[in-house]
Amino acid sequence: MADPSAAHRAGLVALVGRPNVGKSSLLNHLVGSKVSIVTPKPQTTRWRVLGILSQPATQFVFVDTPGLHKDTPRAVNRIMNRTATGTLGGVDAVVLVVEAGRWTEDDDHALKMLGDDVSKVVVAVNKTDRLKSTIELLPYLEELQARAGFAALIPVSARTGDNLARLLDAVREQLPEAEAIYPADQVSDRDDKWLVGELVREQLMLRLEQEVPYSVAVTVDQFEPSEGITRIAATIWVERSGQQPIVVGKGGAMLKEVGTAVRLELEQRWGRKVFIHLWVKVRAGWSDDPQELQQLGLDEG
Repeated sequence: MADPSAAHRAGLVALVGRPNVGKSSLLNHLVGSKVSIVTPKPQTTRWRVLGILSQPATQFVFVDTPGLHKDTPRAVNRIMNRTATGTLGGVDAVVLVVEAGRWTEDDDHALKMLGDDVSKVVVAVNKTDRLKSTIELLPYLEELQARAGFAALIPVSARTGDNLARLLDAVREQLPEAEAIYPADQVSDRDDKWLVGELVREQLMLRLEQEVPYSVAVTVDQFEPSEGITRIAATIWVERSGQQPIVVGKGGAMLKEVGTAVRLELEQRWGRKVFIHLWVKVRAGWSDDPQELQQLGLDEG
């Protein structure tokens, strides 16, 4: 734990790695609040999301990015890759998130994107809670360090929170002396309206199978917060007419499940009643059309 009397440090910290390695789970646990949605499916994260952790001597501004992957068949995938790689140029520190005991071509790609000098990169070796014994981890750590001269290798578990304090200490060493960038009580740069759209998409990702969850986008058309009740209307966009009945579900069952899950989560989060209405509409080929992606807010430039 950093000495509270030490000079204050602050900076942007990019969380990078291949899809489905646990970056968003790690971010949420570090910040202590759900600022990025999480599902078991790869490429859940589509946006650049800030998660802010303020401590007496340090402010960590974590930047959650879409997973870096080699195959970019659609425009939306290329934008996600561009978002992730574009983040690297403006940060003070980098945390490369990898999975304990597993290394893939996409991990190679993520490492390559960091450039030749990784002497200031901290590696978070995630999902250690899945290993039967820590002895299994030692050969992996040795092999990882042999790949490049990283600043530190920290075994962690985003699910249990194990060793996250040690990870923060290692990251703090890479941050410059600076005043806080954001107010101490702020945990994200995203607003509640944006969060609603992401929570709807999260519930769809959890329930839909095959290619359908990747063909879904959400826009929030009405957002009227008040002390008594917040009224929300959102549109779920699919790419093909055949996907529309799948998302609606038999007798509207899927939409009802999604709406109920989102409503309950928001009511617990905000402490007030929520009314949410969802529609499903077709927007043909949106995921491979740059103009459509911009209109849907997925291409932030």
